[in-house]
Parts: sequence; structure tokens; C-alpha cells
Amino acid sequence: MAQGANRTTAQVVGVVVLAAAVAAFLAVAAVRHGFFDLKVYYGALTWWVHDGGEIYDYLKPGTQYGFTYPPFAALVMLPMAYLPWSAAIAVSVLASVATTTVLIWWLVDPIARRAGWTRWFAFAVALCLAAAFEPMRETVNFGQVNTLLLFLVAVDLLRLLPAGNRWAGVGIGLATAIKLTPGIFIVYLLVTGRWRAALTASGVAAGVSLLAGALFPDASREFWTEALWNTGRVGELAFVSNQSLRGVVARLDPQHPSTLLWLLLVLGALALWAWRSRAAVAAGDEATGLALTGAVMCLVSPVTWVHHLVWLLPGLILLVDNAMAAPAGRRRRVVLAAATIGYVLLISRTVWFWEKDFTGVDGFVGSNAYVWISLALLAFLPVRRWLAPGGSVVEAAGVPQLDQPDRPAPAGERHLVGRPLTVR
Repeated sequence: MAQGANRTTAQVVGVVVLAAAVAAFLAVAAVRHGFFDLKVYYGALTWWVHDGGEIYDYLKPGTQYGFTYPPFAALVMLPMAYLPWSAAIAVSVLASVATTTVLIWWLVDPIARRAGWTRWFAFAVALCLAAAFEPMRETVNFGQVNTLLLFLVAVDLLRLLPAGNRWAGVGIGLATAIKLTPGIFIVYLLVTGRWRAALTASGVAAGVSLLAGALFPDASREFWTEALWNTGRVGELAFVSNQSLRGVVARLDPQHPSTLLWLLLVLGALALWAWRSRAAVAAGDEATGLALTGAVMCLVSPVTWVHHLVWLLPGLILLVDNAMAAPAGRRRRVVLAAATIGYVLLISRTVWFWEKDFTGVDGFVGSNAYVWISLALLAFLPVRRWLAPGGSVVEAAGVPQLDQPDRPAPAGERHLVGRPLTVR
């Protein structure tokens, strides 16, 4: 008992020290954006509701930035127009923190149980590390919606689909209607043969978009015919914060970026993603499917600002899971090193050293550092072959694993025990 009490005390002290270190790091390293994007949303909604203007005509004073999301997003955000500015900030921060907390619990708790870690301790450490993660802190500081979208998708892929729930796809549909880029998860469902969930997601996205169109016909008409195609509203493609394949190509030649080269890179990334996603689902590894699709979404989207890279967080967490499932030795060290390097780069603001000048070999490598991480996750994140097709956890490479009671295997299904980890 005394030994257990001492261990708990040490863990509490460790969490407190880590939290203090992260707070100090954020005080020094975190850039304060003053909830810039939230100001755009708030200003556009206020202009629309109280001043009689059209929401897509609004530009934040002194900038070219306006409301770029579909009309359903405006419907979801509409209550913001009736809140004081300070309350809007509070809601934004609380929403980001709450969705991140639940998502990390879903991802980390199974790892802690399989590795035999103290679950609350692993969860607390993961939360502290997530707070230092640059895309996460940028999401909070800008007042962005990234964690909400990731949460909606994760509800489907981590909770509803594995349980065979008939509502699977609703979260992806809502995320797609709020911001179009999560629509790639509908393609993920199609590529991996989950037709019912894909149909549900498509139906929800179309249904709520039609609802918004019925309620706000003028705004909907302007969005789908004009605002959606006005790329100047989102910012400069070559800006170093654009960590997508389009950003890489634009930084090679900002004046005349090659559309053909970009399309070839996108097609290559999508082909690799489709192959690896099918392998993940065949292995019953829905979390890796989520991570792979998040990574390819960041790569193929024309604009992927640094704060959008919260979609890489599941991949980094799953690298830790793969490392702990491997036998002690070289493989474990390599995978842990990959997770550590990716995480350190994604808290370091590395790309910003080349904000003003991204020419030369160092500029090409450094200004696109986060793109290389997305590509590495897409190509090399291991599919967890030691997960049985029904979702039960079996032995991996001779390492005993704990069962996941919330994801039972289908009756009569035979499992291969001791199946090694395989990168596919």
C-alpha cells in the first residue's frame, strides 16, 4: 500500500511539474493572435444579424479576410451574434478544451490499458503535451473550429462505426457541412466499403445544407456561386503557414506555381492514402484510418494553415501505441524517436524561421517541415495488425495486450495470436 501511495504521489508531482513547464513554455513560445479568426466570425455574424448586411460581403476591417465557411456553419455559429465578445471567447476556448479532452481520452486510454500505465496519469501527461502542440495552441489562440471538426469525425470512426451503430456517419456529415474539407472522410467510408455510413454522412451533409439554404437563401446563393470560389479571401498560398502540397509548390515559384505539379502530387498522395486506409480497415484499425485520412486531408487541401494540423495529433499518439506494442529493442526505439521528433518539430514553430525567405535548399526543407511530417505519417504510420478484425486486442509480437471490452469481436471469429506489427 505504501509503495502504491508513493507511486501516486510521484505521479501527481510529475504532472504538476510538467504542467508548470508547459505553462512556462507557452508563456515564452506561444504567439498571441487575439482570437483573430473568432473576430472574423463574430464581426460577420454581427454585420449579418444586427446591421442588415450579407454575411459573405463582410471583411474584417483592414484585412481581406471574411467568413469563408458554408451557410450551415453560420447557422451553428448564429448564437454568437447575441453574446458579448468576452462570452464568445469563453465559449470558443471551452469548446476547444472540451472536445480535445474527450478525443485524447478516447485515443490514450486504450494505450494506457494495453501498456499497463496508470490511466489518469497517462491522460494527464497527454493533455499537458497537447497544450504545447503548436496546431492546438494556434487553434485556441485564433478561435478556430478545428478540434470540434476532429471530434465530430472521431465520434463516428472511434465510437459509432466499431460498435455497428446505425447513426455512424452523422458526425462526418455535420463536420462536412460546417467546413467542406472533412468531406474526404465520406470518400474514406466509400473507399473502405462502408456504404451505409457513407450514405448517412452524405445525407446529413446535404440535409443540413439544404436546411441552411431554406433559412438563408441569399447567403447560400452567394456562398455556392461566389464566395466558395474566391480564393483571395483565405490568404496567400505561398505563405509559410500553408503547410499543404499546394503550399510547397507555391513556395517553389510564388509568381507562377505549377498547377500540374500540384495535381500530380495530390493524385499520388490520394493513391497511397486509399491503399493504406483499406489495409487499416481490413486490420480493424479504425484509429489509424482516422490518422491517415487526417494527414492526407492536410496534404491535398489547397490551404492548410498550421492550426489545421491538429489532424496530425491522432497519428502521433498512435506512433506511441505502436512503439509500446513492439518488443523492447530497436523497433520500439525507432518508433518512439519518430513520435518524439514529429512532436518536437510541431511545438517548435520551426517553419517560421523561413517566413520571410524560403528560397534555397534549407528554405525548401525547413519551410515545409510540417508537410514532411504529414507525408511521413501517411507513408509510414504502422497499421496495427495486432488488432483483430472485430476490434479485440490480441497479442502483438509476443507482447500480451489487454482486451477492449467495448469492441467485442464477432462471434465465431478466429484470431491470429502473435501476429507481428507490419507497416503497409
